[in-house]
Amino acid sequence: MAGAAAEERRLATVVESWLGRPVLVIGDAMLDEWRFAESDRLCREAPAPVLSLRRRLSAAGGAANTAVNVAALGGRAVLVAPVGADAAGDELHDCLDRAGVWDRTVNQPGRPTPVKRRMLAGNQILLREDSGDPDDALEQDGVVRLLTALECATEELRAAAGGEVPTLVVCDYGLGSLPAPVRAWLVAARDRYATVALDAHDLADWRGLAPTVVTPSFAEATRLLARAAARSDSHLHLDHPGSDPADGPSELSVGSAPGRPGSAGNPADSGSGGPTEASRVPLGRPTGPTGEPTPGEDRVAMTGDGLSVTGTGVTVNAGAGDGVDRAVLAESRLAELRAHTGADVVAVTLDTEGAVVGGADGAPRRSHSTPVPASYAVGAGDAYLAAMTLALAADAPLPTAAQLAQLAATSTVSDTGTCVCRREDLLDALGVPAGAPGHPVLVAPDELADIVAAHRDAGRSVVFTNGCFDVLHPGHVRYLEQARALGDLLLVAVNSDGSVRRLKGPDRPVNPVEDRVTLLAALSCVDHVVVFEEDSPAGLIETVRPDVYVKGGDYPPEMVPEAPLVRRLGGQVRTLGYVPDRSTSAIIERIRAQATDAPGTGHRSDGPGHTLTGRPA
Repeated sequence: MAGAAAEERRLATVVESWLGRPVLVIGDAMLDEWRFAESDRLCREAPAPVLSLRRRLSAAGGAANTAVNVAALGGRAVLVAPVGADAAGDELHDCLDRAGVWDRTVNQPGRPTPVKRRMLAGNQILLREDSGDPDDALEQDGVVRLLTALECATEELRAAAGGEVPTLVVCDYGLGSLPAPVRAWLVAARDRYATVALDAHDLADWRGLAPTVVTPSFAEATRLLARAAARSDSHLHLDHPGSDPADGPSELSVGSAPGRPGSAGNPADSGSGGPTEASRVPLGRPTGPTGEPTPGEDRVAMTGDGLSVTGTGVTVNAGAGDGVDRAVLAESRLAELRAHTGADVVAVTLDTEGAVVGGADGAPRRSHSTPVPASYAVGAGDAYLAAMTLALAADAPLPTAAQLAQLAATSTVSDTGTCVCRREDLLDALGVPAGAPGHPVLVAPDELADIVAAHRDAGRSVVFTNGCFDVLHPGHVRYLEQARALGDLLLVAVNSDGSVRRLKGPDRPVNPVEDRVTLLAALSCVDHVVVFEEDSPAGLIETVRPDVYVKGGDYPPEMVPEAPLVRRLGGQVRTLGYVPDRSTSAIIERIRAQATDAPGTGHRSDGPGHTLTGRPA
């Protein structure tokens, strides 16, 4: 048990280390629309259900959902993508705003925003309607504006991150958002990004990018290998571990499916030493389609005499054997996939069967997921991609990155809708509360030195503030959000009950310290809360040595009593104005005034907050 807890804390440390990591996402953004209906009869015109619409949801999809997942996991996400000047585009902008994604999309009048509309009854998807044609190419002006947005977003992100080199995520789903000039720009600008992740239906379009990681589905990986073999006019070899023939075939022959260009008949026989004439295709341009898969292309069927990727004109003969499965095949081809993509890491996703991941050491890593209904898993791959990218960008070891990516994908598939994994979800799945690595949000004063040291070792800046926070109100929340924006970590010191009484009088605090710290710890902008007994936080300031010390008020920083100490320790002092008409004292006075004026109380007000006896109400 102790070992498991230590492992969870180690993984949580990685999750915390990617907080604020700058990530630029570019690619095919779309809108996911979910229409939930009820049906209790068939229509008279046809054997089709009559649907009554009950609820409608909209969510970011494709590259937009990857950006949403990056932001939800704690990264600083910027999205660059063409979006239509239409109602769907407006909804997509709203989704990005709500998720905290920096929306740097480019409006493309006359080119509709891609939409995937799903109609469900009883959580069963009955149909999906797609709009947005990959043949709707970007106009030349649109390409120029997209490149300008890409250039500006890269520099903006770097500046906001204090000069840190940003991470790049490319999401190419064949919808036309990444034409050749954009691909060429990204390849030429590869050195401007520290980590590059690529998720593409057609990986062959991205030769020269040299990505850090690619995340093809099994069908996409198979299609890449098949087309590579067709171009080189060679067959592919499959080396299986172990000597048991039941483990699978010893060779894969790749060729054109019957009736396709370059084919004279059936695919090569699985027992042949090499491809037959029927399996040979002309050198040069692949005969199969590129970009968005044709209908059925994503389906991979394991048969007795072959592994077929339908719709591509390619059949990969697996030679039959019940022991053959997709994970075994993927593991055997990781080195070739790395060679063909130029990627340091290849993660072949197997939907409900998890993923197979390989790096430069040649050792495959297998992860597993829990099978769920298809309607629960929409967008889980985006969560996987976001977590894998953030972990690698944070220099996590590959096994750790693979584990966190699978956990992020798995923890999102609990309900129908487009999957988004939040940082809190991931930490909850690890059994560690959101906050410092291995530490709860509420900490003791003697823990502060170690906690702050761990954050500083990870390169994070510390913001410190203190106060009574007796009755938490919108002014407090806004103040703390502004304070958190000044650094990477917000530590809030709260006066104990005795300290509040000495500062505010015998009728304060209204709420005991246990309630006050619970509410503060629940705010997403607060990383740690500590209680202090003294009247001044000077002792904690000396321990923390904050990079930024924040106080509320409209006076200049020079009037803050703690300012000389903070500056002597190398920090800066900032004062933030309170939200007008929002203060603890004003709220308490309103409550007391209402209580003393209420009918039937037996009291008559003798001034704000007091009864005729002169005692506090």
